[in-house]
Amino acid sequence: MSKSSILITGATGYIGSQIVFALLSQCSGEVNCRVIVRESSNSSFLEGLPVEIVRADILDPLALNEAFRGVDTVFHCAGLIAYTRNFRNALYDINVLGTRNVVNASLFNNVRRVVLTSSIAAIGATEDGSQASESTTFQEWQRRNGYMEAKHLAELEALRGLAEGLEVVMVNPGVVIGVDRQNPASVSSSNKVLRLMYQGKLPFLPSGATGFVDVRDVADAHIAAWKKGRSGERYILVGHNLAFLDLFDNIRARAGSNAGQPIMVPDGLGWLAGLGGECWSMLSQRASFISLESIRASSRKLAYSNTRSVEELSLCYRELSETLTSIIA
Repeated sequence: MSKSSILITGATGYIGSQIVFALLSQCSGEVNCRVIVRESSNSSFLEGLPVEIVRADILDPLALNEAFRGVDTVFHCAGLIAYTRNFRNALYDINVLGTRNVVNASLFNNVRRVVLTSSIAAIGATEDGSQASESTTFQEWQRRNGYMEAKHLAELEALRGLAEGLEVVMVNPGVVIGVDRQNPASVSSSNKVLRLMYQGKLPFLPSGATGFVDVRDVADAHIAAWKKGRSGERYILVGHNLAFLDLFDNIRARAGSNAGQPIMVPDGLGWLAGLGGECWSMLSQRASFISLESIRASSRKLAYSNTRSVEELSLCYRELSETLTSIIA
């Protein structure tokens, strides 16, 4: 049987690199892997792996057309996470126009299937705090959040590709956490925040709740979506719906933790912290996870149903304790 030719964008990132390692581990005899890497990205950890490295950028349509030649499946993982207002244009360029370019290159090269790394940020929210599903309506307040709107519009680009004959499956991870010690690129700002909590250096918490998922489960879900996901469908990837206070309590209860009593952030202090994040981002020209938008979003009690991913992709999510151990071990 001939091997599938798979291309991964964002292969040096937190999720994309994990998919590379999962593919090589689970499907080594089934696939040939090609990875898209920007010139400015550190790809040294990929150089010893059986992958073809192509230097290109998702904002360069001509380079993508060349890179996608002979490819059967694309895992589109490249994207930007940012919440400050000065990154709104970059969010649109990378997440929306970048996805448009990936879809166009896939159509041009007769790629069979694209698996899009989306986010729960693109999923609608319920008014009563009940679990949102893949079909929950995107709300007006979400459109005012630059990251949420960009991920929502990126999905519309993917669905346009579906209308033009491309198979498209979208996976929507929650807040991705966890570390794979076999993967040198298994680093993220979320994991750093949880380590600071464990060390007792970050006692402040927002009042809301959201969904969390282990990065290794996310990689497994991408492979399952490639093999048996239904074209045109979304799959929410959330292992645990947790209030931030519950997450903190789980970290505080772990052996060796220096976490003390949590301090819930009042509205006024949250606004000041968000404003500080906005100013820092403008001065440093770096993305910040603390912003006016992220503070507002983290005060909402959001929850998500993983029923479709469990039933259709046969996912079995890791226990929270296993994920936390990988972060703080």
